[in-house]
Amino acid sequence: MSSPALPAEAELRRLLDIMAALRDPATGCPWDKTQTFETIAPYTIEEAYEVADAIAQHDFAALPDELGDLLFQVVYHARIAEEAGLFGFADVAQCISDKMIRRHPHVFGDAAARDSAAQTAAWESQKSAERAERLQSGALAGVPVGLPALTRAVKLTKRAARVGFDWPDADQVLAKLDEEIQELRAELPDADPRRLTDEVGDMLFVLANLARKLNLDPETCLRHANDKFSRRFNAMEHAFEAEAKTMAELTLAEMEAGWQKIKVAERAGKSG
Repeated sequence: MSSPALPAEAELRRLLDIMAALRDPATGCPWDKTQTFETIAPYTIEEAYEVADAIAQHDFAALPDELGDLLFQVVYHARIAEEAGLFGFADVAQCISDKMIRRHPHVFGDAAARDSAAQTAAWESQKSAERAERLQSGALAGVPVGLPALTRAVKLTKRAARVGFDWPDADQVLAKLDEEIQELRAELPDADPRRLTDEVGDMLFVLANLARKLNLDPETCLRHANDKFSRRFNAMEHAFEAEAKTMAELTLAEMEAGWQKIKVAERAGKSG
């Protein structure tokens, strides 16, 4: 953690100097000197997920470190760009500052104060205007291809919903999910990987829509399900170990019985 004698500006300058030293052609780190936008991009995504994980775990002792790792990725990309004569870190900071001022005229300008819903609408209107200036046309323009698939599905369908292409309610999404399940069942006998990929993809896309209609984030829902599965599976393993049994020697029926016991015990603990 920085001391009172080292304010944010000084610490940021220190970080920029460290990055420059790592990339120095003569004395820098052999690994860091060879990195490019493309090779660093996967680390940028990974660090963003680690920030999200620290928040999900309420690990606020680790959060400054994780945020620092993510900030380092921004500095890294900016340094590579500066060396190529494209832009520098100051340009990155200026772009986001200008954007925030532009998108919040009710705070930094003369626009009237808005409630949350009105601000969201104004924000999206401003984003649409900015995309038009960049000659990005169409309702789906600007949705990044590199987003996690479920997140991208939500963003795509939110955009489509703004122009009226949307299911009226969650019940209709569920009806569509039933339809997609039947289409998948019809493909199972042939087991064509391409067709199965298509049908499973359609199901996941509809599920992302269902989460959106219920005001839920599908990535959060799936992370919750992953955590729940891991917790229950580990508890089941430990329960069988206490009986001197290994998972490999159990039948599926025995494992299912053990799984159900863990579920019942977990639910009883939550209600107690």
